[in-house]
Amino acid sequence: MDETVVDRLHGDLSALLAVLREKQEISLLNTVDDNWRKSLLLSAASHFERRMTECVLAFVNGAANGNSLVTSFVKNKAVARQFHTWFSWNEKNANSFFGLFGDSFGTFMKERVRNDEGLSDSIKAFLELGAERNRLVHQDFGTFWMEKTADEIYNLYKNALRFVEAFPNALTEFTDMRGKDI
Repeated sequence: MDETVVDRLHGDLSALLAVLREKQEISLLNTVDDNWRKSLLLSAASHFERRMTECVLAFVNGAANGNSLVTSFVKNKAVARQFHTWFSWNEKNANSFFGLFGDSFGTFMKERVRNDEGLSDSIKAFLELGAERNRLVHQDFGTFWMEKTADEIYNLYKNALRFVEAFPNALTEFTDMRGKDI
């Protein structure tokens, strides 16, 4: 898999913290660490928002056979500035999101998640990142204290990536399985 901006940010700032630790710049290290964790969290959440919205738009475009009227309508009314309404961020599952695609797809995904503990864990990590992002941006970013370390945030990101990567395939598989009757 290609390195993402989140991977680069984690690597660059880990290196910076190591230098500050070596130079015993403790005050500066604490300031950089606090801001870095916030940046890492926002970068991960933003990366996932972009990937998921692009996935949905690509799916709609394909399902609409490239009809720009349908794709534009969905983009303008269901996607633009709507991503954070797609999920129940404080839940431990994405059933509300899956249900947006209809009951049959919701059932399909619930079964898939029930039979794949790794996917279930990935969804939980994805939702935890989203919930943390919401807390950060809605509770005074500048003074917000994050309990999670940078490595904990990065590990959530790496785990959540599985869900983000698997979701487009699930849409395609369900559509192929059901054919045109969905």
